[in-house]
Amino acid sequence: MSAPENMWQCQTTNCGYIYDPDRGDRKGKIPAGTSFEDLPEGWKCPICGGGKKCFRPLAGPGSTKEVKCPV
Repeated sequence: MSAPENMWQCQTTNCGYIYDPDRGDRKGKIPAGTSFEDLPEGWKCPICGGGKKCFRPLAGPGSTKEVKCPV
């Protein structure tokens, strides 16, 4: 499991999916080891379909649970 600073959580209402670079995204065909920053711009949350702009880091600069992204 990655460090919280490297994991990103979807902020859309009723989602909360956490992207872990150590696991990648099998549904989106993203291999393990792919950092969030290196995900393609068109990548979508495998749960709710939210884009990268709907994600915030779990820890560190920019982490917040107050910003919600409407889908």
